[in-house]
Amino acid sequence: MSKKKRVAEAIKNVVSTMMDRVMNNVLIKDPFIKEAHHSAKPLYAALVPDEIFKGSHFERRFVTPFGGVWEKLAQVVAIEAHGNCTLGHNVNGTIGSESLRRIQEVLNRLEHNPKGELKVKPNWKEELDYILKGGGKPIPVSVTCDIFIHDEETNTKYAFEIKAPLPNSDQTKVSKEKMLKLLAMNPKQVDYAYYALAYNPYGKKKDYKWTFPMRWFNMHEDESVLIGNEFWDLIGGEGTYKTFISEVNKLGKEYRERIYKEFLEIEPPQNFNDSPLK
Repeated sequence: MSKKKRVAEAIKNVVSTMMDRVMNNVLIKDPFIKEAHHSAKPLYAALVPDEIFKGSHFERRFVTPFGGVWEKLAQVVAIEAHGNCTLGHNVNGTIGSESLRRIQEVLNRLEHNPKGELKVKPNWKEELDYILKGGGKPIPVSVTCDIFIHDEETNTKYAFEIKAPLPNSDQTKVSKEKMLKLLAMNPKQVDYAYYALAYNPYGKKKDYKWTFPMRWFNMHEDESVLIGNEFWDLIGGEGTYKTFISEVNKLGKEYRERIYKEFLEIEPPQNFNDSPLK
């Protein structure tokens, strides 16, 4: 089996396994029982159609198992392409005291704008260069990255902070601090550290406009930022993102039809096969 087919099969297995678990939960283990809903919330039932709460019932049982789906997908893709991938990997090393101070200085300047001064804009290359020149007394530091890949053929080590497409500001600040620490370690422990968004709801990278991460990164130009296809093609090889989109959309048609017929107990609308993931 070719690498592309192995990657496609790995993606399919992760998503279908999680969806089968969800379907078993909402249809067998914990179905929506109309009579129980009416008894527990008679006022709600009197005012709002049962189908609305039935949808909420499904959503709550869908969100939890899919909480770490991006990491799981990235792991199976990277294993097929690189032979290994670790989630929640601890990287231990030492960082000079002045470099550590400069990391906090960089973050504080981005977070707090002193009165009378122009707002500081993020610039990954300049910030990292400034931090690396700090040096100082070596201090032990441990950083846990979301994803760690060691390509043994090239002896290249990659660390990733992977987030959903619309991350909040606090998440992004924590990720940037971890990335700066990873690259400031001496001796070097990783070759590359990236802030990765698994999907771009705005289409092209230049059109990405969710404001919260933009406080910490230049989302359009920083070399440390990967969005959508850049991330998947790096960890899985060229064409991985197209494979990912194709496999998810094929599975989506199957599961959406099942959800309409088996859970909602209605016929799917005419456009239910339209693929929202592009």
